[in-house]
Amino acid sequence: MSCDAFSPATKDQERPFEVVEGLPGSRLLILCDHASNYVPPEFGSLGLAAPEFERHIAYDIGMRGVTLALARLLGAPAVLSRFSRLVIDPNRGEDDPTLLMRLSDGAVVPGNAKADADEIARRIARFHRPYHEAITAQLDAIVDAGDTPVILSMHSFTPAWKGAPRPWHVGLLWDRDDRLTRPLLAALAQEPGLIVGDNEPYDGALVGDTLHQHGTQRGFPHTLVEIRQDLVRDEAGQTEWALRFARLLPPLLDLPETRRITHYGSRAEIRRSRS
Repeated sequence: MSCDAFSPATKDQERPFEVVEGLPGSRLLILCDHASNYVPPEFGSLGLAAPEFERHIAYDIGMRGVTLALARLLGAPAVLSRFSRLVIDPNRGEDDPTLLMRLSDGAVVPGNAKADADEIARRIARFHRPYHEAITAQLDAIVDAGDTPVILSMHSFTPAWKGAPRPWHVGLLWDRDDRLTRPLLAALAQEPGLIVGDNEPYDGALVGDTLHQHGTQRGFPHTLVEIRQDLVRDEAGQTEWALRFARLLPPLLDLPETRRITHYGSRAEIRRSRS
């Protein structure tokens, strides 16, 4: 497996999440839902060949490195997953049908094929819920310090999908709350040579995902960053993107609108209520 995996050797390392402590007064929380391709020994290889764990189906390539570098540069706290999305996907709600993937981008996952409701509940309790509880604890600490958290969620995407090239270097995903997204899109658009996606290559309206749970429902400004994987596969690329966001983000944290708790609701929730 890649360097984004980890080999548990202590009780602390067996936790399903990793926390980077920030400097006092930091109101930015950086998240990495798919930081690791690690599968605990009890699951074996989930019936997959080793090369499958180097693909996007197992984790977000390069994003652990970007997240750690960005947190260090800004003195911001961060929460990162320590398990593969193939074990269970922390960026899905507990009732989402894609929470546990049995087929992912053409790869059948034998170790998930017979997982019943009890097994899914066990994985939620062991991996999914503790990760989200760690995020909640970090957000609560910022609120308790008298400030409004700003959430940045770091992801990566494949250069092509079903044979079609994806032209964007970076995209921002969002729902109805654009307080952080709009100014960050504008800042990225000024970067020489970048093709920037607005809700590309995915749409940011997903009920139950990480930002819906911790951003939309709590009224905190937030956005989801997607960086193309070929740009962050090595340390040089990861450092380049961390330096870019470390330069662009601080002025946005001073915007008055990012200092308020505001509930915008969700496009997906609105659609559900009308159906």
